[in-house]
Amino acid sequence: MNKVRITQMANKYLNYDMIGLHTELPEFPIGRISLLHTVLSYQPRVASQKDLLSVVTSLVQMGLDTHDTVENSPNSAKNGILGMRAQQLKVLAGDYFSSRFYSLLAQAGQTEVVLQLSEAICKINETKMNVYLKMKQMKLNAEEYLQYGAELRAGLFLSFTGFMSGLYERLWPELVECFSRCEVLLQELRKLEDMSSMDHSWGVWHILQEGTEEDRRNLIERREDHNLIKTLLHKYDVADKLGGLLRQSADQLQVLLQKLQSDKLLQELQPLIEPFLQATGSQRATALKELG
Repeated sequence: MNKVRITQMANKYLNYDMIGLHTELPEFPIGRISLLHTVLSYQPRVASQKDLLSVVTSLVQMGLDTHDTVENSPNSAKNGILGMRAQQLKVLAGDYFSSRFYSLLAQAGQTEVVLQLSEAICKINETKMNVYLKMKQMKLNAEEYLQYGAELRAGLFLSFTGFMSGLYERLWPELVECFSRCEVLLQELRKLEDMSSMDHSWGVWHILQEGTEEDRRNLIERREDHNLIKTLLHKYDVADKLGGLLRQSADQLQVLLQKLQSDKLLQELQPLIEPFLQATGSQRATALKELG
């Protein structure tokens, strides 16, 4: 199944006029869903259920990601009635997406998957609270930021480890975690291009960890000053460092895929890795241009 087919199946449950008119949904997790679907197709125990399992996982992930976009700050109502409506719809949409996976799995008699995904959701929410507290207390470092980001992305997908057999069962956790880390690093590179979401980013935590006392103080006191942030990101070579980390993780991902010992599977998964390999050059160059 290609990416288009997976997206079409999920859109049956995601596309509603009311949501589209009044708010925006987060990006569909097509990379991880395609990875899951492809690997499940090589597992005799669940190959026949790969479509269902991929769709319900995408709905749960979209529910979690949609809830993450809800603003809880005092300024969240700054756009008046329309802004409040958008926030309310995000909450309702997230709840709806999450609930749909229960009904779809129950109809298919997949109660075991309901339990495993539910447990994964609980772990993910616990991790989010830990991250939130560390951020609030300014006790998070740059590497922890990446680790937590990858952990949150990988959480649902790790719940399928028990459905894997033999070599796949041993490699799946490391594979999905490495893939998720690549996704986080790619997202961080893209943040450097628009500067719209730098308040919580790897670059900011890196500067708070490695910067001079003056730079750290200025960054904390002037978090809304995009010109200052841009200057500091350039000063501390954030785009170069992110590009290097992404190259390292992409190389590790390639090594893991080779361990699966299946040329056919490697060929099917290669398109999922290409964005990471390409970004180590083109995305970093664009980010450097923007910061320059």
